[in-house]
Amino acid sequence: MRRRDFIKVVACSAITWPFAARAQQPAMPVIGVLGGGSLDTGAERLRAFRQGLGETGYVEGNNLAIEYRWAAGRYDRLATLAADLVRQQVVMITATSIGPTLAAKAATTTIPIVFIVSDDPVRLGLVASLARPGGNVTGVNLYSVELTAKRLELLHELVPTAVRVAVLINPASVEYNERIMREVEAAARGIGLQTQVLKAGTIGEINAAFATFARERPDALFVGQDAFFNSRRTQLVHLATHYAVPASYFGRDFAEAGGLMSYGPKITDAYRQAGSYAGRILKGTMPADLPVVQSTKFEFVINVQTATVLGLTVPPQLLASADEVIE
Repeated sequence: MRRRDFIKVVACSAITWPFAARAQQPAMPVIGVLGGGSLDTGAERLRAFRQGLGETGYVEGNNLAIEYRWAAGRYDRLATLAADLVRQQVVMITATSIGPTLAAKAATTTIPIVFIVSDDPVRLGLVASLARPGGNVTGVNLYSVELTAKRLELLHELVPTAVRVAVLINPASVEYNERIMREVEAAARGIGLQTQVLKAGTIGEINAAFATFARERPDALFVGQDAFFNSRRTQLVHLATHYAVPASYFGRDFAEAGGLMSYGPKITDAYRQAGSYAGRILKGTMPADLPVVQSTKFEFVINVQTATVLGLTVPPQLLASADEVIE
Protein backbone atom coordinates (compact mmCIF):
# COMPACT_ATOMS: atom_id res chain seq x y z
CA MET A 1 0.00 0.00 0.00
CA ARG A 2 1.33 3.41 -0.94
CA ARG A 3 2.06 5.77 1.94
CA ARG A 4 -0.59 8.29 0.75
CA ASP A 5 -3.32 5.61 0.62
CA PHE A 6 -2.36 4.36 4.07
CA ILE A 7 -2.75 7.85 5.51
CA LYS A 8 -6.21 8.14 3.93
CA VAL A 9 -7.33 4.86 5.50
CA VAL A 10 -6.11 5.93 8.94
CA ALA A 11 -7.74 9.34 8.60
CA CYS A 12 -11.10 7.86 7.57
CA SER A 13 -10.94 5.41 10.43
CA ALA A 14 -10.33 8.23 12.92
CA ILE A 15 -13.36 10.08 11.60
CA THR A 16 -15.80 7.18 11.46
CA TRP A 17 -14.82 5.29 14.61
CA PRO A 18 -16.41 7.71 17.15
CA PHE A 19 -19.71 7.61 15.25
CA ALA A 20 -19.66 3.84 15.10
CA ALA A 21 -18.88 3.65 18.81
CA ARG A 22 -21.78 5.94 19.62
CA ALA A 23 -24.11 3.91 17.44
CA GLN A 24 -23.17 0.81 19.39
CA GLN A 25 -23.93 2.44 22.76
CA PRO A 26 -27.26 1.37 24.31
CA ALA A 27 -30.14 3.76 23.65
CA MET A 28 -31.25 5.97 26.54
CA PRO A 29 -34.27 4.33 28.25
CA VAL A 30 -37.54 6.21 27.97
CA ILE A 31 -40.21 5.98 30.68
CA GLY A 32 -43.71 7.43 30.68
CA VAL A 33 -45.50 9.49 33.33
CA LEU A 34 -49.29 9.46 33.08
CA GLY A 35 -51.24 11.92 35.23
CA GLY A 36 -54.79 13.15 35.59
CA GLY A 37 -53.74 16.71 36.44
CA SER A 38 -51.28 19.03 34.74
CA LEU A 39 -47.53 19.58 34.68
CA ASP A 40 -47.55 23.10 36.11
CA THR A 41 -49.41 22.08 39.28
CA GLY A 42 -47.32 18.97 39.94
CA ALA A 43 -43.83 20.45 39.77
CA GLU A 44 -42.90 19.78 43.39
CA ARG A 45 -44.14 16.20 43.21
CA LEU A 46 -42.18 15.57 40.02
CA ARG A 47 -39.04 16.92 41.71
CA ALA A 48 -39.56 14.29 44.40
CA PHE A 49 -40.07 11.63 41.70
CA ARG A 50 -36.81 12.64 40.03
CA GLN A 51 -35.10 12.54 43.42
CA GLY A 52 -36.16 8.91 43.79
CA LEU A 53 -34.83 8.14 40.32
CA GLY A 54 -31.59 9.90 41.24
CA GLU A 55 -31.20 7.70 44.31
CA THR A 56 -31.00 4.72 41.95
CA GLY A 57 -28.60 6.44 39.54
CA TYR A 58 -30.97 7.84 36.90
CA VAL A 59 -31.05 11.51 35.88
CA GLU A 60 -33.54 12.86 33.36
CA GLY A 61 -31.75 14.20 30.29
CA ASN A 62 -28.53 12.44 31.23
CA ASN A 63 -29.14 8.69 31.17
CA LEU A 64 -32.94 8.71 31.11
CA ALA A 65 -35.72 10.33 29.07
CA ILE A 66 -39.29 10.87 30.32
CA GLU A 67 -42.43 11.20 28.19
CA TYR A 68 -45.17 13.08 30.08
CA ARG A 69 -48.88 12.74 29.36
CA TRP A 70 -51.37 14.88 31.31
CA ALA A 71 -55.16 14.65 31.13
CA ALA A 72 -55.65 18.11 32.75
CA GLY A 73 -58.82 16.88 34.45
CA ARG A 74 -60.19 15.27 31.27
CA TYR A 75 -60.26 11.72 32.60
CA ASP A 76 -61.97 10.53 29.44
CA ARG A 77 -58.63 11.12 27.67
CA LEU A 78 -56.62 8.81 29.92
CA ALA A 79 -57.15 5.68 27.82
CA THR A 80 -55.89 7.49 24.71
CA LEU A 81 -52.89 8.93 26.56
CA ALA A 82 -51.99 5.52 28.00
CA ALA A 83 -52.25 3.91 24.56
CA ASP A 84 -49.98 6.62 23.18
CA LEU A 85 -47.28 5.82 25.74
CA VAL A 86 -47.52 2.15 24.79
CA ARG A 87 -47.10 3.08 21.12
CA GLN A 88 -44.04 5.13 22.08
CA GLN A 89 -42.61 1.85 23.45
CA VAL A 90 -41.67 3.33 26.81
CA VAL A 91 -39.91 0.80 29.03
CA MET A 92 -42.18 1.53 31.99
CA ILE A 93 -45.05 3.81 33.06
CA THR A 94 -45.56 5.73 36.30
CA ALA A 95 -49.24 6.51 36.93
CA THR A 96 -49.95 9.25 39.46
CA SER A 97 -53.47 8.37 40.65
CA ILE A 98 -56.26 5.79 40.35
CA GLY A 99 -57.63 6.84 36.96
CA PRO A 100 -54.25 6.90 35.19
CA THR A 101 -53.30 3.58 36.80
CA LEU A 102 -56.45 1.84 35.62
CA ALA A 103 -55.93 3.28 32.13
CA ALA A 104 -52.31 2.14 32.02
CA LYS A 105 -53.19 -1.34 33.27
CA ALA A 106 -55.87 -1.65 30.59
CA ALA A 107 -53.39 -0.53 27.92
CA THR A 108 -50.63 -3.06 28.63
CA THR A 109 -49.99 -6.31 30.43
CA THR A 110 -46.26 -6.35 29.70
CA ILE A 111 -44.84 -2.86 30.29
CA PRO A 112 -44.06 -2.39 34.01
CA ILE A 113 -46.34 0.09 35.80
CA VAL A 114 -45.55 1.92 39.04
CA PHE A 115 -48.65 3.52 40.57
CA ILE A 116 -49.43 6.11 43.24
CA VAL A 117 -53.01 5.48 44.37
CA SER A 118 -55.17 6.69 47.24
CA ASP A 119 -57.21 3.51 47.69
CA ASP A 120 -56.51 -0.16 48.39
CA PRO A 121 -54.75 -1.49 45.24
CA VAL A 122 -55.93 -5.03 45.99
CA ARG A 123 -59.56 -3.92 46.15
CA LEU A 124 -59.05 -1.97 42.92
CA GLY A 125 -57.80 -5.12 41.23
CA LEU A 126 -54.37 -3.68 40.50
CA VAL A 127 -52.35 -6.30 42.38
CA ALA A 128 -52.90 -9.79 43.77
CA SER A 129 -51.61 -8.78 47.20
CA LEU A 130 -49.54 -6.03 48.77
CA ALA A 131 -46.62 -8.35 49.56
CA ARG A 132 -46.71 -10.19 46.22
CA PRO A 133 -48.22 -7.92 43.56
CA GLY A 134 -47.82 -10.34 40.68
CA GLY A 135 -48.08 -9.27 37.05
CA ASN A 136 -46.57 -6.03 35.76
CA VAL A 137 -47.94 -3.59 38.37
CA THR A 138 -46.72 -2.32 41.76
CA GLY A 139 -46.34 1.02 43.50
CA VAL A 140 -47.36 3.18 46.46
CA ASN A 141 -50.63 3.19 48.40
CA LEU A 142 -51.25 6.67 49.84
CA TYR A 143 -53.83 5.52 52.42
CA SER A 144 -55.90 8.66 51.75
CA VAL A 145 -59.31 7.00 51.96
CA GLU A 146 -58.46 5.50 55.33
CA LEU A 147 -57.74 9.02 56.64
CA THR A 148 -61.19 10.36 55.74
CA ALA A 149 -62.69 10.00 59.22
CA LYS A 150 -59.69 11.63 60.87
CA ARG A 151 -59.76 14.56 58.45
CA LEU A 152 -63.45 15.14 59.12
CA GLU A 153 -62.87 14.96 62.88
CA LEU A 154 -60.10 17.58 62.65
CA LEU A 155 -62.40 19.87 60.66
CA HIS A 156 -65.13 19.48 63.27
CA GLU A 157 -62.65 20.19 66.04
CA LEU A 158 -61.70 23.43 64.33
CA VAL A 159 -65.35 24.32 63.62
CA PRO A 160 -67.22 22.71 66.56
CA THR A 161 -70.48 24.56 65.78
CA ALA A 162 -70.71 22.98 62.32
CA VAL A 163 -73.84 20.96 61.59
CA ARG A 164 -73.91 20.70 57.78
CA VAL A 165 -70.82 19.81 55.76
CA ALA A 166 -70.67 20.06 51.97
CA VAL A 167 -68.61 17.31 50.32
CA LEU A 168 -67.07 18.20 46.95
CA ILE A 169 -66.29 15.28 44.62
CA ASN A 170 -65.38 14.85 40.97
CA PRO A 171 -68.09 12.73 39.24
CA ALA A 172 -65.44 11.35 36.85
CA SER A 173 -63.86 9.38 39.72
CA VAL A 174 -66.82 7.03 40.13
CA GLU A 175 -65.26 4.13 42.03
CA TYR A 176 -63.24 6.35 44.34
CA ASN A 177 -66.29 8.51 45.10
CA GLU A 178 -68.36 5.54 46.22
CA ARG A 179 -65.70 4.55 48.73
CA ILE A 180 -64.99 8.08 49.95
CA MET A 181 -68.67 8.87 50.43
CA ARG A 182 -69.18 5.74 52.52
CA GLU A 183 -66.28 6.82 54.71
CA VAL A 184 -67.47 10.43 54.95
CA GLU A 185 -71.07 9.54 55.77
CA ALA A 186 -70.07 7.00 58.41
CA ALA A 187 -67.68 9.47 60.04
CA ALA A 188 -70.25 12.27 59.85
CA ARG A 189 -72.89 10.18 61.60
CA GLY A 190 -70.42 9.40 64.34
CA ILE A 191 -69.91 13.08 65.20
CA GLY A 192 -73.43 14.31 64.46
CA LEU A 193 -72.86 16.01 61.11
CA GLN A 194 -75.13 16.18 58.07
CA THR A 195 -73.54 15.90 54.61
CA GLN A 196 -74.46 17.48 51.30
CA VAL A 197 -72.77 16.16 48.13
CA LEU A 198 -71.62 18.60 45.46
CA LYS A 199 -70.17 17.39 42.14
CA ALA A 200 -67.72 19.24 39.92
CA GLY A 201 -65.52 18.02 37.09
CA THR A 202 -64.82 21.28 35.25
CA ILE A 203 -63.83 24.83 36.13
CA GLY A 204 -67.38 26.01 35.47
CA GLU A 205 -68.86 23.26 37.64
CA ILE A 206 -66.58 24.25 40.51
CA ASN A 207 -67.85 27.83 40.25
CA ALA A 208 -71.45 26.59 40.09
CA ALA A 209 -70.97 24.33 43.14
CA PHE A 210 -69.67 27.21 45.22
CA ALA A 211 -72.42 29.51 43.96
CA THR A 212 -74.91 27.29 45.81
CA PHE A 213 -73.24 28.34 49.07
CA ALA A 214 -74.87 31.77 48.77
CA ARG A 215 -78.26 30.17 49.48
CA GLU A 216 -77.38 26.82 51.07
CA ARG A 217 -74.79 28.17 53.55
CA PRO A 218 -73.06 24.94 54.65
CA ASP A 219 -71.06 25.26 57.84
CA ALA A 220 -67.93 23.65 56.38
CA LEU A 221 -66.53 22.05 53.22
CA PHE A 222 -64.75 18.72 52.77
CA VAL A 223 -62.88 18.51 49.45
CA GLY A 224 -62.40 14.96 48.16
CA GLN A 225 -58.99 13.91 46.88
CA ASP A 226 -58.72 14.31 43.13
CA ALA A 227 -55.97 15.20 40.66
CA PHE A 228 -58.22 17.74 38.94
CA PHE A 229 -58.99 19.44 42.25
CA ASN A 230 -55.29 19.65 42.97
CA SER A 231 -54.72 21.33 39.61
CA ARG A 232 -57.48 23.83 40.52
CA ARG A 233 -56.42 24.37 44.13
CA THR A 234 -55.98 28.14 43.74
CA GLN A 235 -59.54 28.42 42.43
CA LEU A 236 -60.92 26.22 45.22
CA VAL A 237 -59.09 28.09 47.98
CA HIS A 238 -60.14 31.48 46.58
CA LEU A 239 -63.81 30.46 46.39
CA ALA A 240 -63.80 28.98 49.89
CA THR A 241 -62.42 32.27 51.23
CA HIS A 242 -64.84 34.33 49.12
CA TYR A 243 -67.85 32.45 50.50
CA ALA A 244 -66.30 32.33 53.99
CA VAL A 245 -66.58 28.54 54.22
CA PRO A 246 -64.06 26.69 56.44
CA ALA A 247 -62.62 23.93 54.25
CA SER A 248 -60.53 20.81 54.71
CA TYR A 249 -58.25 19.58 51.94
CA PHE A 250 -56.26 16.41 51.28
CA GLY A 251 -52.79 17.87 50.67
CA ARG A 252 -50.49 20.54 52.03
CA ASP A 253 -50.47 22.24 48.59
CA PHE A 254 -53.90 23.66 49.46
CA ALA A 255 -52.86 25.03 52.86
CA GLU A 256 -49.80 26.60 51.27
CA ALA A 257 -52.09 28.21 48.68
CA GLY A 258 -54.20 29.75 51.48
CA GLY A 259 -56.53 26.90 52.37
CA LEU A 260 -57.63 26.60 55.98
CA MET A 261 -56.31 23.12 56.77
CA SER A 262 -55.09 19.90 55.21
CA TYR A 263 -54.52 16.40 56.46
CA GLY A 264 -53.19 13.52 54.45
CA PRO A 265 -50.17 11.50 53.42
CA LYS A 266 -46.92 13.26 52.59
CA ILE A 267 -47.42 13.07 48.86
CA THR A 268 -43.91 14.15 47.89
CA ASP A 269 -42.55 11.19 49.86
CA ALA A 270 -44.83 8.86 47.88
CA TYR A 271 -43.52 10.32 44.61
CA ARG A 272 -39.93 9.85 45.79
CA GLN A 273 -40.69 6.21 46.60
CA ALA A 274 -42.31 5.75 43.19
CA GLY A 275 -39.19 7.20 41.56
CA SER A 276 -37.02 4.79 43.51
CA TYR A 277 -39.18 1.85 42.38
CA ALA A 278 -39.00 3.07 38.78
CA GLY A 279 -35.22 3.13 39.01
CA ARG A 280 -35.08 -0.37 40.46
CA ILE A 281 -37.25 -1.67 37.63
CA LEU A 282 -34.97 0.04 35.10
CA LYS A 283 -32.08 -1.86 36.69
CA GLY A 284 -33.88 -5.15 36.10
CA THR A 285 -36.07 -5.84 39.13
CA MET A 286 -39.48 -7.25 38.17
CA PRO A 287 -42.59 -5.37 39.44
CA ALA A 288 -43.91 -8.67 40.82
CA ASP A 289 -40.91 -8.76 43.17
CA LEU A 290 -41.49 -5.27 44.59
CA PRO A 291 -44.09 -5.19 47.42
CA VAL A 292 -46.56 -2.32 47.39
CA VAL A 293 -45.27 0.50 49.60
CA GLN A 294 -47.76 1.89 52.12
CA SER A 295 -47.48 5.51 53.22
CA THR A 296 -46.27 6.00 56.76
CA LYS A 297 -45.74 9.77 56.72
CA PHE A 298 -48.78 12.00 57.21
CA GLU A 299 -49.09 15.78 57.49
CA PHE A 300 -51.54 18.01 59.33
CA VAL A 301 -51.18 21.65 58.27
CA ILE A 302 -53.15 24.64 59.57
CA ASN A 303 -53.17 28.07 57.97
CA VAL A 304 -53.73 30.42 60.92
CA GLN A 305 -53.92 33.48 58.70
CA THR A 306 -56.88 31.97 56.85
CA ALA A 307 -58.50 30.98 60.15
CA THR A 308 -58.27 34.61 61.27
CA VAL A 309 -59.85 35.82 58.01
CA LEU A 310 -62.72 33.37 58.58
CA GLY A 311 -63.15 34.53 62.19
CA LEU A 312 -62.04 31.19 63.64
CA THR A 313 -59.96 30.66 66.74
CA VAL A 314 -57.76 27.60 66.43
CA PRO A 315 -57.84 25.60 69.70
CA PRO A 316 -54.39 25.32 71.34
CA GLN A 317 -54.52 21.52 71.31
CA LEU A 318 -55.12 21.56 67.57
CA LEU A 319 -52.16 23.88 67.02
CA ALA A 320 -50.01 21.59 69.15
CA SER A 321 -50.95 18.56 67.07
CA ALA A 322 -50.24 20.20 63.74
CA ASP A 323 -47.10 19.24 61.83
CA GLU A 324 -46.92 22.75 60.45
CA VAL A 325 -48.65 26.03 61.25
CA ILE A 326 -48.67 28.65 58.50
CA GLU A 327 -48.79 32.09 60.07
